Amino acid sequence: MLLEHIELNTAAEPDASVIWLHGLGADGNDFAAIVPELKLPPQLRIRFIFPHAPFRAITLNNGYVMRGWYDIASLQFGSQEDDIGIMESADQINDFINNEIRRGIAPDRIILAGFSQGGAIALYTGLHQPENLGGIMALSTYMPLVGKTQAGLGANRELPIFMGHGLEDDVVSYQYGVQTRIWLQQQGYQPQWHDYPMAHSVCMEEIAHIRQWLLARLQHPA
Repeated sequence: MLLEHIELNTAAEPDASVIWLHGLGADGNDFAAIVPELKLPPQLRIRFIFPHAPFRAITLNNGYVMRGWYDIASLQFGSQEDDIGIMESADQINDFINNEIRRGIAPDRIILAGFSQGGAIALYTGLHQPENLGGIMALSTYMPLVGKTQAGLGANRELPIFMGHGLEDDVVSYQYGVQTRIWLQQQGYQPQWHDYPMAHSVCMEEIAHIRQWLLARLQHPA
């Protein structure tokens, strides 16, 4: 059973998919409104999928139950990580990837995207794929379970990765984004890095860069 989700098609008979994961406490509606803002050309036939994370108690928020991809005990990322929650969510996103392949979408035309907690799951899931995906879009986020990841990385070191982070981010510190970029480079990846004068959010400049990146990844050659 797939998680509850929203689907938006930019045209009939999509031949590419973007699976986009929201941040802590939000749901799939959080980024659905960005699709028209991307102003993608009509010939680009993309299925956007926005899953809703399960409800769970979040330790950082005094155990308050909200939608989240995993539990968080502290904003000091890298300590007390919820290994089980992260891996369970990765499995749930793998279900979406496999479902898109069954629907006829080639793996290299599937993009994993995510913001904050969703971006962490997008990175973790995408980097462990046996298939060559179309890319990962990691927004205002960091790489979880770094110490347990190197041996399990997929073979595709040419995987395109877009990273965007706010210079004034007070939730996922800018330094965590930079550390993730450096770690990815050490593993042999070449992430495309952007930073913006914003807090823990998305800005119009970033949306424009996302549009350019998606076009480069998914637009058919002339």
